[in-house]
Amino acid sequence: MTQTTEAAQAPEDSRPVRPARPHRIHRAWFVAAVTFVTIIGAAAFRSLPGLLIDPLHEEFHWSRGTIGAAVSINLALYGLTAPFAAALMDRFGIRRVVAVALTVIAVGSGLTVWMTAAWQLLLCWGLLVGLGSGSMALAFAATVTNRWFTERKGLVTGILTAASASGQLIFLPLLSWIVTEHDWRPAAVTVALAALAVVPFVWLLLRDHPADVGQMPYGAEEFVPKPEPVRGAARRAVTVLFSAVRTGPFWLLAGTFAICGASTNGLVQTHFVPAAHDHGMPITAAASLLAVIGVFDVIGTIASGWFTDRFEPRRLLAVYYALRGISLLFLPMLLAPSVHPPMIFFIVFYGLDWVATVPPTLALCREQYGEDSAIVFGWVLASHQVGAALVALLGGVARDHFGSYDVVWYASGALCAAAALMALVIRRRRPAVPGAPMVAPASA
Repeated sequence: MTQTTEAAQAPEDSRPVRPARPHRIHRAWFVAAVTFVTIIGAAAFRSLPGLLIDPLHEEFHWSRGTIGAAVSINLALYGLTAPFAAALMDRFGIRRVVAVALTVIAVGSGLTVWMTAAWQLLLCWGLLVGLGSGSMALAFAATVTNRWFTERKGLVTGILTAASASGQLIFLPLLSWIVTEHDWRPAAVTVALAALAVVPFVWLLLRDHPADVGQMPYGAEEFVPKPEPVRGAARRAVTVLFSAVRTGPFWLLAGTFAICGASTNGLVQTHFVPAAHDHGMPITAAASLLAVIGVFDVIGTIASGWFTDRFEPRRLLAVYYALRGISLLFLPMLLAPSVHPPMIFFIVFYGLDWVATVPPTLALCREQYGEDSAIVFGWVLASHQVGAALVALLGGVARDHFGSYDVVWYASGALCAAAALMALVIRRRRPAVPGAPMVAPASA
């Protein structure tokens, strides 16, 4: 009986063994959960700038353009640091880079408590928090997704992107209440403590690669060994950029994402609260509306990730930008001293679209640039933040010059219409021949 059994098993033993899917939850989902919590904790610093404009203007008599300049530096560095952070993660590992970034954020936010001059705001909130936040940018989510997932990449990207909105939902009402009741300094300390609180989770629970725990990426059919650390992180980031800028899709992706940043982080996140306050709305009420945007942002981004796995990313981007532009054109007519149903409709509608553009943009980067997609996406994200930085600065200057934000809302709506057209002209990449190098098309 034993011989028969062994004979029956012999042919199976001679074939390559295909690992069975474990019934327990794959480790990749735990890594995604830690990443989600990390981005939530880091989202505190993104919730504060819009709440600081009026308090800093009243206490130090700095112009809104000056305060906007600090936010502008922060947003620009948030983007420009991202591609180097992605390369540094390849060199030193995700855990080290993210833990250091959170610490830098905490230091920069904490030091603002003692500032007395505008240059200190530019240094602490602009430079330090900008550098730290850039290393915690969406390139972090892209790196985790690329390493740990073979399937469900669009869904995971949507979930991790929504983490920032979830953090906004948690921190905006809290920080607005602190600013209103206890001044802006305790709010800055709260941001610093939130960033520090996440560091132990990152160091103890986050792992750089599935091979570190002896597992395959989620959905993979075979074990993927951990690659050797990549030296010359800065050189690689620049080399990838020089290669990408010779392709048409890069410029179209960077252009559309710059408009995305201009119409979200640079405009609404930075200037919605002071704009609503100009119309008599209390700061806490305006901040609560911005937090509600975060609620629907979570829903919209996760849904966008699901759609990205099933529909053509270019068309999704065109729809998202067109709808966002329409909503911004109506916003100046909706601002009032109190919250009314049309404003709630705008909040829901705009919230669903806030960062829904990320999953299809990242999907197009993967399609066009393969293994370099995380770094290319970092540079595309840099354009997103440069667009945000310009509008954060120009929005404050426009408010000082015109006495209102109306012209900025209308201009952003028109830019979104242009982004919708740009998304449609991105050429799809043909499926690569197995074993052939991945080279992006030379023109759009």
